[in-house]
Amino acid sequence: MQKPKSSPKPKLVGFQPPAIGEEEIAAVTETLRSGWLTTGPRAAELEKRFADYVGARHTLAVSSGTAALHLALLALRVGPGDEVITSPITWPATANVVVHAGATPVFADVREGDLNIDPADVATLVGERTKAIIPVHLAGQPCDLDPIHALGVPVVEDAAHAAESEYRGRKIGALSDVTCFSLYATKNIAAGEGGLIATDRDDLAEAVQNLRLMRRSHGSLYDISVPGYKANLSDILAAIALCQLDKIPRHTEIRRRHVAAYDAAVAELAGIEPLDRDPRDRHALHLYIIRIDSSRAGGTRDDYQRALGEAGIQTSIHFLPVHRLTWYRERFPDQRSLPVAERAGGEILSLPLSPAHSDEDIARTIDALGCVHAAFTA
Repeated sequence: MQKPKSSPKPKLVGFQPPAIGEEEIAAVTETLRSGWLTTGPRAAELEKRFADYVGARHTLAVSSGTAALHLALLALRVGPGDEVITSPITWPATANVVVHAGATPVFADVREGDLNIDPADVATLVGERTKAIIPVHLAGQPCDLDPIHALGVPVVEDAAHAAESEYRGRKIGALSDVTCFSLYATKNIAAGEGGLIATDRDDLAEAVQNLRLMRRSHGSLYDISVPGYKANLSDILAAIALCQLDKIPRHTEIRRRHVAAYDAAVAELAGIEPLDRDPRDRHALHLYIIRIDSSRAGGTRDDYQRALGEAGIQTSIHFLPVHRLTWYRERFPDQRSLPVAERAGGEILSLPLSPAHSDEDIARTIDALGCVHAAFTA
């Protein structure tokens, strides 16, 4: 008896495949042949070009976006006994670095529309122990920075999603005391790993310079002024980032086209809405996040993620509320409820979005989302 043929698995649409081409491959090969494997001329070139791009006096390349945030807090002398206010809708690293600095993270609730930190709630939390505020530009939508700056507390922007963002016509990167970017494999400028710290403050730039790698001086002798970290960026990764920087206009156009297609499709699906994008700002279009109202969409976020996965569409969640993750829940059991963040944490789902995607990939995702929606609402 002949065994029945199984249905072929659908072609996978990856969530955020890197948009790497021959330019990056050639740049890495050239760097390997140059003899500079660690921090060298390409890292220095990246720092200069990115400083020009964001309009900052200083940019320092480091080993990750997490390292950027950590060193920024240390440069601001954040330590034991201090508090740092941040958003719960972020990757845990944003809060982890506060703990690594010896301080206490204090979570503010987020705004309903864009899930960025709510400046009004932040204002209620500022106290004598508040040493810094870390707003997170979720998905590439800038936070409302003006009222946060007005509080008079040093601001360290988590701009991991916001390399191309502008706030009220001003480029993200030179608006606060420090702005931290990520070069992780899924980011708009993707080097695989890496981070960038932008600041106009000479004192903070010097402090980060000392912290990221122990300086050498006195000819063949060396000395240190602080017990620094091994957080420098290699020239190999910097070479990739430089190519990615060149591709920003091309990649931005692809993202815009795909986001427009998503917007048109989602507008027809009851119970599914994208996060708000403020027309006064430039959104980096790093993520396309939807919220799924199970009472109208016929299924929960988890139902949709499971069904889309079965259809060959990879999705992700950005993010589960950090203050409800196990370590933070157990370490800080008395923290207050954050109703907007907690509700959103069960509703948000990120759809595939990368300049490596073809128009066909996005069309397949839209078709799959429509089919899943139709099945759940039938």
